[in-house]
Amino acid sequence: MDKIIIANWKMNPASLKEAEKIAKESDVEDLIICPPFLFLEAVSKTIHKAKLGAQDLFWEDKGAYTGEVSPVELKNLGVKYAIIGHSERRQNLGETDKIVAKKIAAAVDNDLTPILCVGETKDERAAGKTEEIIKRELKIGLSLLANQPHTLNPIIAYEPIWAIGTGTPDTPENMLNMVKFIKETLVTSGYTLNPKIIYGGSVNSQNAEEFLKHEEINGALVGGASLKSEEIIKIVKIAKQY
Repeated sequence: MDKIIIANWKMNPASLKEAEKIAKESDVEDLIICPPFLFLEAVSKTIHKAKLGAQDLFWEDKGAYTGEVSPVELKNLGVKYAIIGHSERRQNLGETDKIVAKKIAAAVDNDLTPILCVGETKDERAAGKTEEIIKRELKIGLSLLANQPHTLNPIIAYEPIWAIGTGTPDTPENMLNMVKFIKETLVTSGYTLNPKIIYGGSVNSQNAEEFLKHEEINGALVGGASLKSEEIIKIVKIAKQY
């Protein structure tokens, strides 16, 4: 897949029946569907073209960790990708960069492709701290991969927190500058990585092309719009043009 489109359903929908319906209607190639944990098995049996992703994982393969889901369990369900470090988990659940690093390493150790989310708040951007925040989240989040013997291919999703769910995305120009900055940060940090860098934050079928038409932007992480099958299919079709 050239451009990567990821459907992050978040804590939706409310029923298994709805989840199966959305998955069936959204089952197209070049799409990664990330439903809530409790719908993963049903969605895995429903889709045949799309890939399956999880919205999170725990860093241990097994043990007494009430409420958590291990990378081994996810892999056994057919999961291929895992969103890690989403801003909603960082802000609402206190997920730190060090926790993110452990989850990234656990994903890689279990042959799951990590989707590392990075992004700054509105106040951080206003204070001119965007690059400082992104550099920290990248360096710490990927720190446990430093000794990997082979090139890794993570997905890095830049999601400015102020753009998520607001209906106001960042500009393609800012995103292009961020792609350049992320690549420079990875090179200077010494990681052996070949990442896909994608944009997230109020992406829909009306604005997706503004981002996806640029070669440097490798795809999109889609939230609310991904719950409407006609919307996500439109976005995938746009991505295929480039």
